[in-house]
Amino acid sequence: MLKTRDMVLYSLPAAAAGYMLTLLGLYVMKYSTDVLLIAPAIMGTIFGLSRIWDAVTDPLVGYLSDKTRLNFGRRRSWILVGAIPAALAYYMLFASPTDLSEVESAIWMGVAVFAFYTAMTSIMVPQLSWGAELSKDYFERNKIYGIRQAAIVVGGIFGLLTVGWLTSVETSDLNAVRELAPSIAIYAGIALIVLCTATVLMLKENTGQIQPPARGIWGAGSDVGKNRYARILFAVTFIENIGGAAIGAAALYVAQYVMGMVEIAPYSIITYMITSTLAIPLWVRLAKRFGKVKLWFWAMIGTAFSFSGMFALAFIETTAVQVTWLMFLSVMCGFFAGCGNTIGPSVASDVIDYDELLTGERKEGVYFAAWNFALKSASGVTLMFTGFVLSAAGFVPNEEQTRVVELAMCALLGLFPLACYLIGAALFTRFDLDEAAHAEIRAQLDARAN
Repeated sequence: MLKTRDMVLYSLPAAAAGYMLTLLGLYVMKYSTDVLLIAPAIMGTIFGLSRIWDAVTDPLVGYLSDKTRLNFGRRRSWILVGAIPAALAYYMLFASPTDLSEVESAIWMGVAVFAFYTAMTSIMVPQLSWGAELSKDYFERNKIYGIRQAAIVVGGIFGLLTVGWLTSVETSDLNAVRELAPSIAIYAGIALIVLCTATVLMLKENTGQIQPPARGIWGAGSDVGKNRYARILFAVTFIENIGGAAIGAAALYVAQYVMGMVEIAPYSIITYMITSTLAIPLWVRLAKRFGKVKLWFWAMIGTAFSFSGMFALAFIETTAVQVTWLMFLSVMCGFFAGCGNTIGPSVASDVIDYDELLTGERKEGVYFAAWNFALKSASGVTLMFTGFVLSAAGFVPNEEQTRVVELAMCALLGLFPLACYLIGAALFTRFDLDEAAHAEIRAQLDARAN
């Protein structure tokens, strides 16, 4: 059994990443459109293209980390090396010079977004992969990734508080935001470096008795593509997280331009994240009783209909009722979404065991590169889609919006996730790698090892 202390140490980089990615996902789009005055469609294109770039960097880093052979550790080495470049790129996101034109600002932000995502890939893909190597137990993996998810949420809560701070400053003085944001980015980068260093120095990595991919990156990728469980899982993960990313992409816009209370958005998302975290122990227990696969399916259904209620914000005229409805749905969405955040990586670890049975190799890096790409692609597609929808609807920054724009914002927050989660749940009905199937896989792997 793995000690809880080791699970916490493993999760430390995720806390810093949770903070940085929350601020990026929730605020950088709005910061770019409302402060830097870059067109939403341009920023949407930048985020969309960055996901195409991830299609190159994620599998490459995953494969190389699988092949790395250093006494210090194949995962730890990548985490340590990636920390400083990620911190520098994050600072660049919020340090755009004030005298740039719109085109120059867009280029600056494009370089910063690409650089940051690339550096974070070298941290997060190996870190995710490392979790699957910490335990072979079907249910202990839930706890490992549950604690990791809790760390992400803790970081995310601090990120949301920062978003609230920045948006409140933004409403009174746009120039003050441009002065404040770089300082925040510096402290975030320092925290990332410190937490990554603590993890790699204090937690040992198992470097023996692991058979890495024998073929090149195309061969390893081909094995992932041939794995029927992997195909289903990554498609579901992508679709599910497109919907989940909507709360980050659209919440600030709905709060400011539909509800007239931009300050409520961070509290809504904090409620979502806290509920998600508090539900983790419950989901871990329920998974033992009902099974990970069945539980995740029904959680997707619950998340879908919880998000759908957000669309009603466009038709509620009383602010107090809007706030009450928003906070109630934030609790419901967070509760159900906590299941996938906890169980998803655990299920991915089981899929990797199935691949080992087929190929005789361990490819945590390659598989979690595909997982990470699905997660980031979902966020990028949502941000890109949000940018184009807002531009097409006629969005004008810092002005009262038309009814069409208000409806578009609420549809992005409610109806878009509804459709995505329902499609994901339908696909997941084909996934049958349950506890009994995994036990048989482990028995064959253990017999082979002996």
